[in-house]
Amino acid sequence: MSTTAPSPAITHSVPTTQAAVPPAELSLEERMAFIDAAMTVRLEEAAVAYEVNTAHIPTEPVDLADVLTVPLTPTLQPPTPYPTPVAALLQRAHHRLLTGGWCSGALVDAEGARCLYGAIHAEARGDQNLESRGLQVLMDAIRRKFTDVDSVPSFNDGFASGRIPMRMLDQAADLAHARGL
Repeated sequence: MSTTAPSPAITHSVPTTQAAVPPAELSLEERMAFIDAAMTVRLEEAAVAYEVNTAHIPTEPVDLADVLTVPLTPTLQPPTPYPTPVAALLQRAHHRLLTGGWCSGALVDAEGARCLYGAIHAEARGDQNLESRGLQVLMDAIRRKFTDVDSVPSFNDGFASGRIPMRMLDQAADLAHARGL
């Protein structure tokens, strides 16, 4: 008799597929929150990249006097004059440039605007000693910030606008006052 061994039961697992669950619909606020988070990450990465890419570029601090300006009018009244003669001269010259205008390349231009030297010369009213002392203090003030300047006219003519030359004249008046000149 032949005996046959029972055959092992073959089990086939039939994969059952479950229906895919559709993603839950996000509300507008949730979508905006996700976009905000993604953009924040991208902006932070861009800021770091910018810092790395520009770290080698030398920069100079911004002087707020170059940024903040006030309107100047011909009716601008002169400030209370300094009690010392050289400081008062430089202050008058500064006021003359504020009201009459600044120029470069000439002592006085066709419209009556003056350069630094022209304003000091006009306000000294013929007193050459006062004029030379005023120019000397102005050069001292200029050389505190601009070391390569050789004269007041060359400093004046090195600028396209009078903002910096006039500021230096104002600082020279303060310097003369502090020195008691």
